[in-house]
Amino acid sequence: MEKEWLITVGEHKGAILDRFVKETAPQTMLELGTYMGYSAIRIVRLLPETAKFMTVEFDQENAAVAREMIEYAGLQNRIIQITSDTADVIPQLKTEYDVETLDMVFIDHWKDVYVRDIKLLETNKLLRKGTVVVADNIIYPGAPDYADYVRTCGKYDSTFHESLLEYSKDEIDGLEKSVFRG
Repeated sequence: MEKEWLITVGEHKGAILDRFVKETAPQTMLELGTYMGYSAIRIVRLLPETAKFMTVEFDQENAAVAREMIEYAGLQNRIIQITSDTADVIPQLKTEYDVETLDMVFIDHWKDVYVRDIKLLETNKLLRKGTVVVADNIIYPGAPDYADYVRTCGKYDSTFHESLLEYSKDEIDGLEKSVFRG
């Protein structure tokens, strides 16, 4: 029997993410990977009304479902939804979305492009000293290249925060919190 589950941040990791958002209190935040909108809604409820929150989703169908969920939550005026490839969006954040730098980034999309996207954020000078970058699914399905990069490149102070895989009682996963050194 094949198991299926929603690929959202879930309850356990969601509580850790909530803590990071509260500690950082970002005024400008980017989420890479909207999926169904769960984490966007979860995050935005913790941000002040004046904060700018952008979320990027490549898949048109997922973006449409997320749009409905965000509207249902009454947050359509607080969440900027972008349906495109992150590799196309990141270089345009300064010019198209009036972003100088980001205070916080949540990465939770295709694990094989985590490294590409964090390097794009660096190259486009969207990170400043103290920017907090949180990446989900470090263990499962896994983002070992990303974890290795942020832990060894010398640009970040990184810590792994162990948790349970979403909707699991015993499978270990976790979030990597990396603070850009500037």
